[in-house]
Amino acid sequence: MGFRKKSKSPPVLSHEFVIQNHADMVSCVAMIVLLGLMFEMTAKFAIMFITVQYNVTETLDTEDKPEPVSYYKYGPKDMATVFFYLLIAIILHALIQEYILDKINRRLHLSKTKHSKFNESGQLATFYSFSFIWGCSILTNEEFVTNPTFLWEGYPHIHMAFQVKFFYICQIAYWFHALPELYFQKVRKEDIPRQLYYICLYIFHITGAYVLNLHRLGLVLLVPHYLVELSCHIRPGLCLSRRFTLWALLFVITRLLTLTVSVLTFGFGLSRTDNQGFSLAEGNFNVLTVRVTCLSAICLTQAWMMWKFINFQLKKWREQSQIQASKKKAVSPKSRPSKKDSRGETFLKVILYVDYNKTHVYLSFVHN
Repeated sequence: MGFRKKSKSPPVLSHEFVIQNHADMVSCVAMIVLLGLMFEMTAKFAIMFITVQYNVTETLDTEDKPEPVSYYKYGPKDMATVFFYLLIAIILHALIQEYILDKINRRLHLSKTKHSKFNESGQLATFYSFSFIWGCSILTNEEFVTNPTFLWEGYPHIHMAFQVKFFYICQIAYWFHALPELYFQKVRKEDIPRQLYYICLYIFHITGAYVLNLHRLGLVLLVPHYLVELSCHIRPGLCLSRRFTLWALLFVITRLLTLTVSVLTFGFGLSRTDNQGFSLAEGNFNVLTVRVTCLSAICLTQAWMMWKFINFQLKKWREQSQIQASKKKAVSPKSRPSKKDSRGETFLKVILYVDYNKTHVYLSFVHN
């Protein structure tokens, strides 16, 4: 990991050297981009990596006087901004790992398997909590609570507020940074396919919502999903429970909410708007093919998540039933004594019974 002092340094540019010092290397690249702001020749290129691009200013007519309002569109230059904040995400990932998670791991003395799961849950819990709070703050300024039709009214939604666009830039950058982290964190081979599945799904859905000008729908679906994932990773016992706990109930409700909002938006809202057609220049993708593709992708993803959830619960129930069966076998009574020992055992029981009666009488006599 970066920021870690080692007594023995591995060979330069070896795998171990890159893994241990990747955060320092990435910090140098980010510093080069920031230093570009100091020179006039490179400032226009450096600012493309740091600031949000494609600013559009519109004038809103109010009762007193017109007020200029700034909005943002998306374009090819956003890839440079995503790349820079991908570097920032790698640096923050190393800082959280080094100064928080590693210190907790030293106190807990976890095994290698639990150590890797703890690191994964710690990183994801931090990201989910930050994204959930940020997403809620954005939604409070929108009209979804009072008017759900804002999901499709006025489509295409080519104009975004600064917070909305920066939110999507950070989301895309974070999930792209998770790909090289599989190498930097030395993730086990058996865990790589599982992590690749959900990383690619996040990249596919978030980028799709951003490019297709469906950022309103994407934000509404991401916030409750992040809440469920946060409740899972902030306390792993909720996910590992053998019964339908609060986390399981939230998971099922969120899947149903996602399907309901998606069907309402693509099946009823966008299909009935006046602005139908396909135009890359205008950012309009409101055609039947795109709507069916988007709705199918969301439904298939939710069905896959529910399938994994059901299999997970069934697996835990089987394990619990096996544990209970083994406990019953361990507590079961011993076999009956043989005929040779039955006489002696009966004699011992009679003596114990008599002694118990005498003791009982003696105690009751003393008590009286």
